Amino acid sequence: DPQQDFAFSIDHCSDITTHTFNIRAAIVLRHSIKELYIKVDLIVNGKTIFTYSDTLCEPGVSKLIFCGKKKGEHLYYEGPVTLGIKEIPQGDYTVSAKLTNEDHVTVACADFTVKNYLDY
Repeated sequence: DPQQDFAFSIDHCSDITTHTFNIRAAIVLRHSIKELYIKVDLIVNGKTIFTYSDTLCEPGVSKLIFCGKKKGEHLYYEGPVTLGIKEIPQGDYTVSAKLTNEDHVTVACADFTVKNYLDY
């Protein structure tokens, strides 16, 4: 996306379903974060089956350590993630996430697609 500087990586992608794996995510903020909202959609085989939205940052309430960061600052996260899923049914899975600030400007957005055609 030419509107944002975002990087994301996963170590040991083949072990995602049964093990803990490490992720790294980094972004250079093009907009300040006084308030931050998230909307996430889970799309399975082209059909949206789950939508989640929440307020992550607002004055006096900060769920995340980067609430209040200013335009131009870097955000970086590195750490373990465990899904604990024993089996993922076959199909195409897309997670679409969008973060917006108090001015309804997109701070970051990403689509992650996993295609599973393994027969367990």
